Amino acid sequence: MEYRRPVPCVVRGDGDLMTTALVITAPGINCDIELAEGFALAGAQPRSVHINELLANIAIIDEADLIGLPGGFSYGDSIAAGRIMANVMRKTMYPKLVEALRRGVPMIAPCNGFQIAVQLGLLPGPTHGSSWEETAPTPTVALAQNNSARFIDKWVEFHVPSNSRCIWTKNLNGTAETSCIPIAHGEGRFVPVNDESLQSLEEGGQIACRYGATDNPNGSVGDVMGICDASGLVLGLMPHPERFLRWTQHPTWTRLTKAQMQGDTIGLQMFKNAVRYATSNNTQRCVEQSA
Repeated sequence: MEYRRPVPCVVRGDGDLMTTALVITAPGINCDIELAEGFALAGAQPRSVHINELLANIAIIDEADLIGLPGGFSYGDSIAAGRIMANVMRKTMYPKLVEALRRGVPMIAPCNGFQIAVQLGLLPGPTHGSSWEETAPTPTVALAQNNSARFIDKWVEFHVPSNSRCIWTKNLNGTAETSCIPIAHGEGRFVPVNDESLQSLEEGGQIACRYGATDNPNGSVGDVMGICDASGLVLGLMPHPERFLRWTQHPTWTRLTKAQMQGDTIGLQMFKNAVRYATSNNTQRCVEQSA
């Protein structure tokens, strides 16, 4: 049976459909405001909801057209980065999040969000053509301690593989000087369970973005910076696109030319890609509901 959106379509005052972005917060999360701003600047209406409120009313997820898992240090990163929040969500929210994906809801998980998403079971997700499991699967990738054993806070090169199916990183425009993004993490080294797993991700177009070959800051296998699921809807990445929404956030913006600063930054382009997709998906489903 085809899934039907369980809540009414929300219309703004100007008559356009409202695209709502759910930002899930928790103790220790500290990038939720920036993530909400990314959604807002891209044209969505952000709504930040604490995980305790979500546990009390999980149907809130049904109202979201986009979902964000922000960065930070959820629950103090006790045991391991993102472990506690991921376990809470595995037991309570995984089925609802899968429902959201089945109705085409884009999700983004930067930094601590990425660490949560892989342990939660959202990434890398089922292979292309396969269905989501009814219960959260065993993780097949991990974000391990940086090979330097130190926290790293810097800007790095940003590259998108030509075969990536990720809707967030699709058709991004940038130059060598502007295709960069900030990172800030101590456990960001991407490690697949085996070589076959990495090969499957590469061949399936699930590598969403990569570090430069000579600019891999944490020892990630295959220079992998971020991955997506087979649908391209879920993006997990160690950098913070929400911290590069304006040109004045670029580390050398005063030395960039006006031509280089034409259009939107890499970060804002990513949010606009997702909001555009979600708005189109929202419109289509609302038309189907009214038929």
